[in-house]
Amino acid sequence: MQVFQTAADIQNYLLNINQLKENTIGFVPTMGALHAGHISLIQASKKQTSLTVCSIFVNPTQFNDQKDFEKYPIHLDKDLEMLLAAGCDIVFIPSVEEIYPTGTTEKPAIELGYIGKTLDATQRPGHFEGVVQVVKRLLDIVQPDFLFLGQKDYQQCMVLSRLIEHFQLPIKIMICETMRETDGLAMSSRNARLNPEERAAAAKLSQALIYIKEHISQKPIAVLIQDQLNILAEDALIKTEYLVVVNGKTLKPIDEYQKETPTTVLIAAKVGEVRLIDNMIIQ
Repeated sequence: MQVFQTAADIQNYLLNINQLKENTIGFVPTMGALHAGHISLIQASKKQTSLTVCSIFVNPTQFNDQKDFEKYPIHLDKDLEMLLAAGCDIVFIPSVEEIYPTGTTEKPAIELGYIGKTLDATQRPGHFEGVVQVVKRLLDIVQPDFLFLGQKDYQQCMVLSRLIEHFQLPIKIMICETMRETDGLAMSSRNARLNPEERAAAAKLSQALIYIKEHISQKPIAVLIQDQLNILAEDALIKTEYLVVVNGKTLKPIDEYQKETPTTVLIAAKVGEVRLIDNMIIQ
């Protein structure tokens, strides 16, 4: 496994081993604090591509809360051990100065539209602009054929699809299923910040999604959502930000379930001081 810290070094390496363009490159961008969900993306890339590149970079421009940025867990040695065991070929660990050599103010000119203004965008102003900024820079450096993303960050997947479409990048997005703990909680680096009581409460988020998915053809959507919001509100540790059923292509809310409409249910909540998101594709 090769590890690089500068854009020039990783680009030269990729150029040298792929001179004939015979290798396909899979890319998994991460902020570190890796878990089985990240490793599943590495494994998916290895099955489909010749070379798998993983980046580890905690991007300051996508945090609207400085405290959240400062508390983000960093376990670089453990991350590298996990990537080595998973068979990752190349790891890119740049500094902030390497990613943003001219500063962080310059951002890609792109209009995200509704998908960049709803749900998480209302709760985390500037978040998706920061995600677009860092991923565009990483894609320019690595120039992969495939970009592997986790379904847990559903809205982010849609934003990055828009990025690739807007700049007409020759990259195919592969969205991989969310990995879950045994009690259903979506795997997340943030889970490590939960105390035992909060960890138990957090499992209720996926339970709400499952209930809505299983009953959506039987009850009105508004009733299902309100019932689950009431249940979540009974736990003092949970502060729900949103629970919504949307069109899976547009993220616009759906009032009535229809079999022919792509449908996803999404949730965001603070459990204690830790903000968690999750979703389930209904169809």
